[in-house]
Amino acid sequence: MNTLYDVQQLLKKFGIYVYVGKRLWDIEVMALELDHLHESKVITKEEFLQAKLVLKHEHRIEENKTKDNNI
Repeated sequence: MNTLYDVQQLLKKFGIYVYVGKRLWDIEVMALELDHLHESKVITKEEFLQAKLVLKHEHRIEENKTKDNNI
């Protein structure tokens, strides 16, 4: 799992589609959904950790874009 698309596909397997309208918010909601899947033990620890890493990376990119646009 290397991209945000991969995380979306993982969530899609469980019928979870996330679209809030702002990419940063989408990433945050996906992280919450991953937490719930992990707590329910329907995804492996490896899937969970890899997906969280991808989301953290994408979240950082989006925050930097926001900061750059505000300067």
